[in-house]
Formats: sequence, C-alpha cells, structure tokens
Amino acid sequence: MNPNPKTTRFVHRTILVVLTALLVPGCGPSYHQLRREGQQLMVGESYGPARSYFLQARSKRPREADNLHDLGACSVMVAKDRFARMNHAAAMRELDAALAYYTEAIDTCPAHQASLEGQRVALKLRGQFDEALARAEWAAEFLGPSAKQYMLLAAELEERGQLDNALLRYRQAVAVEPRNAKAHRTFAVFLFSHENDEAGVYHLQQAYQVDPTDTWVIDELAKRRALPALTAQEEGS
Repeated sequence: MNPNPKTTRFVHRTILVVLTALLVPGCGPSYHQLRREGQQLMVGESYGPARSYFLQARSKRPREADNLHDLGACSVMVAKDRFARMNHAAAMRELDAALAYYTEAIDTCPAHQASLEGQRVALKLRGQFDEALARAEWAAEFLGPSAKQYMLLAAELEERGQLDNALLRYRQAVAVEPRNAKAHRTFAVFLFSHENDEAGVYHLQQAYQVDPTDTWVIDELAKRRALPALTAQEEGS
C-alpha cells in the first residue's frame, strides 16, 4: 500500500521541527513558523495535522485571534468530514471545539470578522439557526455599521425567508458604503432572484462604475444591454 502523500509530508515536517528543537536547545520553531506550516497544511486540506501546528502556536501565544480562528476552522472542516462519514457524535464534538475557539477569538478581538463568520457557520451546522441569526444581528448592531456586516445579516435573513428584512439590510449595506462594488453586486443578485430586474440592473451599474474590471458584472450588464459608459475620470483610474 502506497503511503498517503499528505501524511508523508506531515511526518517529514514534524521530524524537521523535532530535530530543530533537539539540535538547537531553546530554539524551537517560532510562532510564525508554526503558523506557516499549519496554513500550508490547511491549503492541502490536511486539517488534523494543521491543527497540531496551530495548537503548538497557541502554546506560544494563547490569545492570538487569527490562530484561534484557524483552530476553529480546522475543527469545522473535520466536523464536516465526520458528518459525511455518518459519525454525528464526533462531528458535534468538533463543532463544540470550533465554537469554543471562535468565542475565545471574539472575546480577544470582538470585531474579528473571520471568527464571527466561522461562529455562525458552526452554529448552523449544529442546527442552531436562531442563534446564528442572533449573532449576525448583534454584529450588525454593536460592531459599527459596515457593508459586510449588513450583507451577512441579509444573507441570514434571506435563508430564513425573511425577505423584507433582508431587503432592508441590503439597502443599508449599499447606503453605508456606496462605493463598495461587492455590496452592489450582492444586492443585485438578491434583486434578480426575487424578480426585481430593474433595481438589480441599477445596482450592477453602480458596481460597474466602482469596479469596471469585474467580468461577471460586465457580462451580466451586456446580456441585459445595460452596460453604461464610463466617465473620463473612471476610464483613467
């Protein structure tokens, strides 16, 4: 049986780390080295081995929000694998761990966007949809107005079928950041999916005026024969 390449790479990295620590007393891998190794493993979808490196990094800096988030993300991905294997008890334990990491990251840095998003994903995987919505509402209200927070809340509301409330939140997103191309584009997709093409075209045009390089927006406007001319200032930017 051929060894798993991902496992082999992890073993080699682990041996290298151990040898470094033995050969150079008191000079083990740094926090940043451990983080890099963990992130490379995450890219390769080796979430269990990646978690080992993040846990070592945590021993050096226990309250770093980015590292806590990555620990949570590893647990979420392992939980998804356990669900796929029909091991629901193990999946729920992983989600409990993910929520603990995300909560600690948010306690350290309340506006840590990635952890706020990860927390909601973990809650929904646990079936706690009301709590996920409550967290989105809390973030939109207490972390200051931002297009991203309003869009996340709008998406939660849309999933629950609360379309009028979702519409309001999308409007707030583009109002608070009128030069946010992604907010206009996301709002346009919502409007098209709910048969409001005229307003959808308007927000696609707004997105195009802000970012005329977005090929998806260009294609959608071209299909609708609604591609606006750029101003001289925008053409030169």
